[in-house]
Amino acid sequence: VQLQASGGGLVQAGDSLRLSCAASGRDLRNYNRAWFRQAPGKERTFIATITWDDTKYYGDSMKGRFTISRDNGKNTVYLQIYRLKPEDTAIYYCAAAEFIRTDLVSRTDEYDYWGQGTQVTVSS
Repeated sequence: VQLQASGGGLVQAGDSLRLSCAASGRDLRNYNRAWFRQAPGKERTFIATITWDDTKYYGDSMKGRFTISRDNGKNTVYLQIYRLKPEDTAIYYCAAAEFIRTDLVSRTDEYDYWGQGTQVTVSS
């Protein structure tokens, strides 16, 4: 399984952005898909998970401006980010897990596969 994250770039504060994570090598429609981010010098932080049955979980500080969605026909998961802020600057990673406990969705070690990340830089 390979995950390819894309859609990052240099944006202005207040803009919106949609990131994509395309999977190849296996149909991941029965997998749980997630997004994390990592800012320079900081730990990887949980943003959101969408389960195989479309239940969505968000990190506490991520509710409101982030929306996760999936298109099983394209084997792709998306992360829509609204009203971007300079503190959103980070590398955004996508991940996938075949099985996951819902109380553990924020843990990086629960995911089986990771994409390479896409850089998002927000200028003020």
